[in-house]
Amino acid sequence: MDTENTRTERDRSSATDRPDPVPAAEPGTAAGTVEEGPRSRRFPGLARVAGLLGGTWRRSALLAVVCLGAVLLVSRFVVQPFHIPSGSMEPTLRTGDRVLVNKLVYGPDAEPERGDLIVFDGTGSFVREGAAANPVQEAVRGAFAAVGLAEPAETDFVKRVIGVGGDRVVCCDKEGRITVNGTALDERYLHPGDAPSDVAFDIVVRPGTLWVMGDHRSDSRDSRDHLGDPGGGMVPVENVIGRADWIAWPAGRWGSLEGTDAFARVPDAPEGSLAS
Repeated sequence: MDTENTRTERDRSSATDRPDPVPAAEPGTAAGTVEEGPRSRRFPGLARVAGLLGGTWRRSALLAVVCLGAVLLVSRFVVQPFHIPSGSMEPTLRTGDRVLVNKLVYGPDAEPERGDLIVFDGTGSFVREGAAANPVQEAVRGAFAAVGLAEPAETDFVKRVIGVGGDRVVCCDKEGRITVNGTALDERYLHPGDAPSDVAFDIVVRPGTLWVMGDHRSDSRDSRDHLGDPGGGMVPVENVIGRADWIAWPAGRWGSLEGTDAFARVPDAPEGSLAS
C-alpha cells in the first residue's frame, strides 16, 4: 500500500472541506464585522416608500397651489366672501356674518337698483383719499380677505341702495317716512324701533351715483353722514364691487338674501333730473 499517496489525497480533501478563513479586519474596524453598504441598497423597500411619499407631498403641494389659485380667481371675478364687521345692517345682516358678493350681476347694461344690498369701495365718497398702503401687506391681506379669512379693507362698505341716478330722495314726509320721487317707502327691513332717519335731507342723486343707507339707521354711517363732503355722500356706480346675494356663515343663517318690495311703487326719475 502506498501510504504516502493515501496521506496526500486525504490531506487535499481535508483542505478542501475547511471553511475559508475570515479576512483580516481593516485598520480601525472591529474584527468579524462586515462593512455596511448604502441604506437604500440594504433596504430597497425603504427607498421605494420614501420615493412614493416624496411624490405624494409634491403632488399635494401642487394641488393646493392650484386650488388656491382657482379660489382667488373665482373671488376676484365671480363671487367673493365678505365679512360683516358691524351692526349697521341689522337685522338683515349681523356682525360676524359672511356674505357672498355676486360680482357678475352688474355691468354696462345692468346697474344697481333700489333696494339692492351692495358692497362698494368708499374711497373718495365715504373715505378720503389717503397715503398708499404697503403693497406687500395689502396683497397678503387681500388674498386672505378674498377667501373670507380676514377683515375687509377699511374702505369697503355694505349698504342698501335707496336712490339711483336722477332720484329725488327726501326725509321725511308728515308720517316720518323717506320718499323717493314723491313715493313714501314702507321700509320693513329697518331695525326694530329705528326711525327712517333722524337727519333731514332733500337731495337729487347725480347720474352715475347712488344714495345708500344702512338698515340699522341709528347705528349706520352712510350717505347722510357725508352730505357736506365732496360728492355729497353719493357713491359712484363704478366703485360698486357687487351685490350681497347669500349668507354663507354661520351655518344656522345659510341662505339667499331676499329682495324687498319697498320700492315697487317708486316711479322712474324725471328725464330732466337724469341730465342734470
